[in-house]
Formats: sequence, C-alpha cells, structure tokens
Amino acid sequence: MEINSAPPLDQRGNVLHSLDNQDGSYSHSREHFQMAQRKSWREWINDLKLFIWNPEKKEVLGRDGKSWAQILIFYFALYAFLTGMFALCIYGLLLTISPYVPTYRDRVFPPGVTIRPLETGFHYTFNSSETDTWAPYTEALHTFLEAYDDNKQRATNVECTPGRYFIQEGEEYEERKACQFRRSMLKNCSGIEDPSFGFSTGKPCILLKMNRIVGFKAGYGTPITVSCGLHRGNESQLGTVHFYPENYFDLMYYPYYGKLTHVNYTSPLVAMHFTELTPHQDITIQCKINGRDIINDHKTDRFLGRVIFTMNIG
Repeated sequence: MEINSAPPLDQRGNVLHSLDNQDGSYSHSREHFQMAQRKSWREWINDLKLFIWNPEKKEVLGRDGKSWAQILIFYFALYAFLTGMFALCIYGLLLTISPYVPTYRDRVFPPGVTIRPLETGFHYTFNSSETDTWAPYTEALHTFLEAYDDNKQRATNVECTPGRYFIQEGEEYEERKACQFRRSMLKNCSGIEDPSFGFSTGKPCILLKMNRIVGFKAGYGTPITVSCGLHRGNESQLGTVHFYPENYFDLMYYPYYGKLTHVNYTSPLVAMHFTELTPHQDITIQCKINGRDIINDHKTDRFLGRVIFTMNIG
C-alpha cells in the first residue's frame, strides 16, 4: 500500500523540491522558504503604524474608543479603591499613635552623649597664638549658646529646685514648663568673660550634653556624673579637668516631655575646661557619663554613654 505525501509548498504555493537528495538541494530550498517568510523593514514599519493607528477599524494600539474607556474606568476605580484602603489604614494607625509620647519605648537605649563645638569633627587642632585656627570653634560655641542666654532663660523658663525631678502632671498634650539653664552657669566656659572659651590661651572648653529621651529619669534618683580621662597614653598629658557648673547633670532637668509640649526645654550642659594639656601632641581624651543603668563601655557604639576626641594645641 503506497502513501503519497504532498510536497511542501512556500507562501506563494510553489513546490519546494528535493527533500532528501545528497546534492544540497534540500538546504537550498529550506533557505528559500525562510527568506520568503521574512518581512522587509518597510513591512515592519507599516505593521507598526497600523498597530498604533488603524484608520479602518479606528483603533489605537489595538483598542477602539469604547475599549479604552472601559479599561481606563476599570483602572481608575481600582487605584481609587487601593488609595482609599491605604488612607484608611494610615488613619487607623495614626489613631493609635500619640504625637506627644513615643508608643514603644521598651527597647530604647540609655542616652548617648555628644560635644560642642563639632566644626571639624572630633579632632581639635589649633594654635593659641593664631586666631584663625580656633575662631571657627568659638563662633560655633557662641551660636550654640544663644538659646542659653540668661535673659531668654529668665523670660521663658522657671527656676527649679536642684536635686529633685521636675515632675509635671496633666494630659499629655498640655504644655510643660522647663527649668532654667543659664549660660552664666558655665562660668569660665560661658564665653561671657572670655569670648575665646580658653582657646586663645591653650586652655580650651568643650561642652558635653546628653541626648534627649522622652520620659527618661536620669540616674533614677542619683545625678549622672561626668568624668574625663586619657583614652590612651600618659595621664600627665591631660592634667586637671574642671567641670562647670558641676561634674553632673542635675535631676531637676528631667524628665523630658517631648518637643511638642516641652517647647522651651534646653538640654543641660557640662562644660569641661582643659587647663593643663601638653602642647604639640595628639592627646586622645575620653569623657563619659556614669550612673545607674548607664552604658559607657559598648564595644561598637563609641557615643553610647561616652565620647572620644583628640586635642592638639600648637
């Protein structure tokens, strides 16, 4: 029984010859068939134009006006619904969060510390006889201490009882009073009597402050003290360090109630006056706070409870 198979045809209906002879005619016929199927660049461009705008069917990108209207209405409704759901979720979230007090405070670290001035980072290099080398430091200190001006403090803040927390009851949205911290309390490091803060005599002042934590009661009834020492090297290079107003943060400046209610609050400062630094040497100093639940020896966080900086006086 014989089975006849129809010979292969190209797009124009022509018979493609010799499928299995050994003289290469099959390869030639296959290439001819593939070339017949290829479109020219002109045909591709015409097809693209027709896809973008089909004047016969009045279609744009394969859709007529009705189809485009339907799909636009669908996506508008979809994204309007998603936007409404998102807004509703945010609204519900905001109802559970107080703008005055952080909701989650159980994992808040003990306070870190920082210093002023910070114009050149934590490396202070200057020559006491060359004003240009230390002027940026003193300008930064004067700017920073503007908020501590005695007249401003007396006008906006109240005098408090030292050694006691300044507890203020009331609703969380009620404005709280703040205790005075006057610039003059920094004495030799106030910049009032000596506008150079000791930089002009090679006896610089550095200001230390703790980061603010809402509701934090510093020291749990005992003031947090400040101490400074040489981070590495000979202790004789550091000499005596004087602290103003004292070497601790008074309890009356705590707790802090947040910036929305404690609007006039100014963080208490401890001024460190270095009067016996050895000149012409890099002296690396570590100042830290000490007290109950204070961490000042963390291996990776150098600002948690301590600060390290370098002095070089020319």
